[in-house]
Amino acid sequence: MGSQFAAVLAVVVVALIFDYTNGFHDAANAIATSVSTRALSPRAGLIMAALGNFIGAHLGGHVAKTVGGGIIAPPSGLTGLGVVFAGVVGGIAWNLITWYYGLPSSSTHALFGGLVGAALCAAWLGADAKVLWSGIFDKVIVPMVASPLTGFVLGAVFMVALAWLFRRGNPRRLNRGFRRAQTVSAAAMAVGHGMQDAAKTMGIIVLALYVGGYQSSTNDIPEWVFLACSTVLALGTYSGGWRIIRTLGRKVIDLDPPQGFAAETVAAGVLFTTSQLGLPISTTHTITSAIMGVGATKRLSAVRWQVAGNIVIGWVLTFPGAALIAVLAYLPARLLFS
Repeated sequence: MGSQFAAVLAVVVVALIFDYTNGFHDAANAIATSVSTRALSPRAGLIMAALGNFIGAHLGGHVAKTVGGGIIAPPSGLTGLGVVFAGVVGGIAWNLITWYYGLPSSSTHALFGGLVGAALCAAWLGADAKVLWSGIFDKVIVPMVASPLTGFVLGAVFMVALAWLFRRGNPRRLNRGFRRAQTVSAAAMAVGHGMQDAAKTMGIIVLALYVGGYQSSTNDIPEWVFLACSTVLALGTYSGGWRIIRTLGRKVIDLDPPQGFAAETVAAGVLFTTSQLGLPISTTHTITSAIMGVGATKRLSAVRWQVAGNIVIGWVLTFPGAALIAVLAYLPARLLFS
């Protein structure tokens, strides 16, 4: 029982480390547009994002249940805990690599890729680990494709609607008004990010408790898990992530306040909707595609497509990259978790 408890504790610790990297890696999701339009100062934006993440984490139970029981089915006991441990390590490593290069990749798909890679490696080595491919397709692949397309299209449509509604407005007055409105849309983005991303770490911890024999199912989320994940994500968010904030806020497109408001409002709406449906989507994909859609309504050349292309390449590489790292991590982990 002592080794089992130590193994569960190790997975909980590494999951919270992932949660922290998720916070500073994805801080840009909530505040990059508001900072770039000067609606918020960087520090005020981070404080708002941290508070929003903390609140949103307590509303993300549906997504947590999907992650805890719909991605992989590891064996019980120490072997299963080793699979989860290696999968989370793969997600952490990919987050750090992409953060270093300022690339706004998906922490969600890094985590899922890590879990799948570790489970496949464990199964190949003879463990009773399974990847739930139907769940991967329905709740990962379909949302992975649909959320960027939805963000792009809705961002363009909403921006066109705003431009038509305020076509006779004074530009200086409109910019001032939309800067104020961005404090609301940025707060909504922060809450939506917490609903999605803290929930994924909660799902991992619940999965570890279940595999370790401390819970009878993955449907129950203890209150301490909500509190721990929301707090750590908020701390990670507050610590910043300036490399990615610069990429998302300035390098993809030079946003004005109406465009920033449109992108944040659309992305927040998508995050709230999918969270209630229990669909774990990427906040990075959603806000980035919304920014591209909004920018494309001005003129296609307003979007720096070379930068956007590099971001998309990073998206494509995230799942297999994190999976490969998790495979390498599982080889020593299975010796430790035995």
